[in-house]
Amino acid sequence: MVALSHVTESNQRVAATFPSGLVAVFVGGTSGVGEYTIQALAKHASNPRVYIVGRSQEAADRIVAECKQLNKGGIFEFIKADVSLLKNVDDVCRQIRSKETYINILFESQGSMGFTQKTSEGLPIASGLIMHSRLRFILNLLPLIQKASGLRRVVSVQAATFEGPIDLDNIIGQGFALRKWRNQVASVQSLMLGEAARRAPSVGFIHTLPGVVKSGISRDAEGLGMAVLIKVTSFLQPLIETPPLESGERHVFYATSAMYPAREDKATGSGIELENPLSIARGADGRDGSGMYSVDVKGESASPKVEQLLAQFKNDGTAEKVWNYITGDFKRITGTEVAE
Repeated sequence: MVALSHVTESNQRVAATFPSGLVAVFVGGTSGVGEYTIQALAKHASNPRVYIVGRSQEAADRIVAECKQLNKGGIFEFIKADVSLLKNVDDVCRQIRSKETYINILFESQGSMGFTQKTSEGLPIASGLIMHSRLRFILNLLPLIQKASGLRRVVSVQAATFEGPIDLDNIIGQGFALRKWRNQVASVQSLMLGEAARRAPSVGFIHTLPGVVKSGISRDAEGLGMAVLIKVTSFLQPLIETPPLESGERHVFYATSAMYPAREDKATGSGIELENPLSIARGADGRDGSGMYSVDVKGESASPKVEQLLAQFKNDGTAEKVWNYITGDFKRITGTEVAE
């Protein structure tokens, strides 16, 4: 476990470690973990340039106002978009690419519990936001992330350390029970990040588990079963939730600490220098500092069982089939694997 005291101590060195003007893109940043992390970054960074991508203008106006109070020299820009649509993902990326020459942090937390809903492009909203939307942002913005000096990170908030079996006949998990869907989607997420890390060894990729946090993800939930689950979770939330401030601090830590370096940066370190008792984290392949990390709510790396499962997926061709399935949808819907 990474103690919260070590997390906050590290975050207090963000401004001293990195130059003024870190560029961060937050997708799904108008509620929940995204919102909390934006606020924490605004508190710690020196004059950051932050893009907040989401659907709610009202929430964005509030967050931007709060961040400007925390960081007078920071720039916080809202881009309103429904990123369940790949065409909108591409439009957002084009806007950002027209304004920036590099990106230090790509932070993705977009999600939905609308399990029976589909987009006008034919993708299921719940799985598509996590599988398709997130990977499309990564592929579109990866060249700018690779151009950044010093810090280069991608953080994806989902269900790290809960990776489970994958049904290749139903990769999107349509009709699955919630736990089975979560575990399969977690595996898909880690496999996608692992392949991205292989292609971009100068970038660190972190798949995180947020725990129970206050967010807007349940607004699209449907059915009696989901309603009961939400009621029970709401009742227990005061006992089991990760407080917003802690969630934000921990995710800034994932995005900035040398504990989670890119594979190429393992020797020299990237991020805020580690102090005892912290050390470089074990990657999802079982090797220290290997560039892609699956971490639980307290920052611990996934178990050896998860590492073995992910290795099996690579060895038996599952990882390649999942990648080809998702990028195949990109080509079918947009005509290209990466937006021009």
